[in-house]
Amino acid sequence: MSAEPIDPGARSWSPDPLRQRLANFTIEDVLALPDDAPRVELVDGVMVVVPSPSLGHQTIGNLLWAWLRQRCPDRLDVATAVGVAVTPNRTCEPDVLLYSAEVSRTHHFLMPHEVMLVVEVVSPGTRRRDRLEKPAVYAEAGIPNLWRVEQDPVHVYAYTLTNGVYKELANSADELVLDEPFPIRLPIREITP
Repeated sequence: MSAEPIDPGARSWSPDPLRQRLANFTIEDVLALPDDAPRVELVDGVMVVVPSPSLGHQTIGNLLWAWLRQRCPDRLDVATAVGVAVTPNRTCEPDVLLYSAEVSRTHHFLMPHEVMLVVEVVSPGTRRRDRLEKPAVYAEAGIPNLWRVEQDPVHVYAYTLTNGVYKELANSADELVLDEPFPIRLPIREITP
């Protein structure tokens, strides 16, 4: 098997600069992206390219996905690389999310009321968005639970939505113990690369 030669004249996909300035992209535009387009999130009508995760970041997300998948109740399921359509002109793509198992498997985006937990693994390039911007967006959308996972060392912060604001339930670098979104005893070493 041989690889196809790369066409030096070929251009990779990028969003239309005029529409970026107008900030009028919608979720329909994101769903219509070509297969070779990079991963994007929609922020107030502007397409923002989502950086590729590092190996450590991806390992933490995958280990957490597997851990939750083995333990979540039948009414819930877990996913990675699936977006949440917060509004018609705003999407987020959490690293891991726990959602209602009744949702069709054909969805590319979930609605906020279908999501019980979003998890963001913080990387150097995503600190501001993961620590400040995305929690505010998820809270406004009404997503009941948020976890933020810091790396080096791995430390998990768990929040619950209370009166429209996330309040810390627990945080740990050893074992995360929670009652929601289901009873959880997560040894942090099990999601540490």
